[in-house]
Amino acid sequence: MMPPAPLIVFDLDGTLVDTAPDLVATLNAIFVVEGLRAMPFDAVRAMIGRGARPMIERGLTAQGQLFDSEDVDRLYAAYIDHYAAHIADQSRPFPGVDAALDALSERGCRFAVCTNKLEWLSLRLLDALGLSARFDAVCGQDTFGVQKPNPEVLYKTIAKARGRADRTIMVGDSATDIATARAADVPVIAVDFGYTEMPVATLNPDRVINHFDHLPMAVFDLVERI
Repeated sequence: MMPPAPLIVFDLDGTLVDTAPDLVATLNAIFVVEGLRAMPFDAVRAMIGRGARPMIERGLTAQGQLFDSEDVDRLYAAYIDHYAAHIADQSRPFPGVDAALDALSERGCRFAVCTNKLEWLSLRLLDALGLSARFDAVCGQDTFGVQKPNPEVLYKTIAKARGRADRTIMVGDSATDIATARAADVPVIAVDFGYTEMPVATLNPDRVINHFDHLPMAVFDLVERI
């Protein structure tokens, strides 16, 4: 019997799509309304990856602001409203995404998204970029009530996509993604152009790629091992 088709589970922000321009612009927009200063692009870019609420908290801390949960709740609501209206103003798939997905699909691979972005925002973004139909499941931090690096969100994403953990490879850009894959005992490929404060190679993923052109080869190499 042939083994089931490999399932490739992607992170979204900083992996499939360069969302930093719209994420940074949104954070600065709500900060300016609060009378705070706009933050440098690179400083905010390194804060992306764990979801909007931690990014807001880190941004406030970087500005020396004291805050409580009510402050964050209010800013988070404003952030989501603004971001939803500007979700694809500047966000674009990283170069080579479409070609890589085509090449993998032709070899029988299937795809899912596992992100710490809210599910409805993830779907809105993928819809705006014409990518939604590529994925058998799109799961966010609110889909199952858990989020990365908890491995349950990856296991549940795999199940929703009708895959098997022992035939899954994860692709991500951060320590959070690598920790999630490791906890789930799933091989992981890291992209080195995403949003992380340290070189992803130092986090010991199974493979590192610097362009989506190299993703099919990395996937097929790992598929032979699972």
